[in-house]
Amino acid sequence: MCRLFALSSAPRRTHATFWLLDAPDSLSRQSRHDPDGTGLGYFAADGAPRVDKSPIAAYRDRAFAAEARQADSAVFVAHVRYASTGALKARNTHPFAQDGRLFAHNGVIEDLDRLDERLGEDRSLVHGDTDSERFFALITRETRLAGGDVAAGLERAAGWIAAHLPVFALNLVLAAPDQLWALRYPATHELYVLQRAAGGPHGGRHLDHSGAQGRMRVHSQSLADSPSVVVASERMDDNPDWRPLASGELLHVGPDQRTTRRVILPDPPAHPLTLADLRPEAAASQKAV
Repeated sequence: MCRLFALSSAPRRTHATFWLLDAPDSLSRQSRHDPDGTGLGYFAADGAPRVDKSPIAAYRDRAFAAEARQADSAVFVAHVRYASTGALKARNTHPFAQDGRLFAHNGVIEDLDRLDERLGEDRSLVHGDTDSERFFALITRETRLAGGDVAAGLERAAGWIAAHLPVFALNLVLAAPDQLWALRYPATHELYVLQRAAGGPHGGRHLDHSGAQGRMRVHSQSLADSPSVVVASERMDDNPDWRPLASGELLHVGPDQRTTRRVILPDPPAHPLTLADLRPEAAASQKAV
């Protein structure tokens, strides 16, 4: 199963070192379960999105591993891919960038021809083959139509897909230079939130997260004295404050670390998919390991 991770320390910029690949204590072994790409997105000092990603298995990409992925940003998005739609190419590797925002997704959406029709001329935003990038393009389109209101655009896009297309899962993280959104829908896959005080529950400690299945690890010394909000596909440490998002619940983290949570999709998908409905490669990508 793909793994999502996002972190906001806004307004403070922090250094977060992501061991996504072959660092001594990272995914060298475990990444074999998610073999189809890794990516890290963040924002430069001028707010421009930056994406570093590789479309091959983490344990095979030693050059990417050697860089250790240390970047300076107020918001980060990371993704470890198990492909369900689209070839193993850089253009299909998450996160994606559109209109100054970053996006990563875990799930499956079908009937992409109808989604393309809905996008119309905004299909030009899509450079790869995935359902995920198309979903992002619909959010971007609806956000523009909503006058730049990202939450409204996200709600409209996810609502339309839930009502009209076959859906297995729409779990996502969406980031702007100083804001973060996350959606879990439906209850197919878990998505967790941790509002972490500076120094963690014991005070004075750096952030050091590692998923139970070893898909992803993140470390930040600077978060020893700065609060943060973390979103992840699984609880990544033994902090008791991890909380799951409910099905249909949208999380927003503002520039001041203030968070809001509200259910925007109270009903199940009109056309729900099960693992048995998916193509074999898609089903394999969605199984929890």
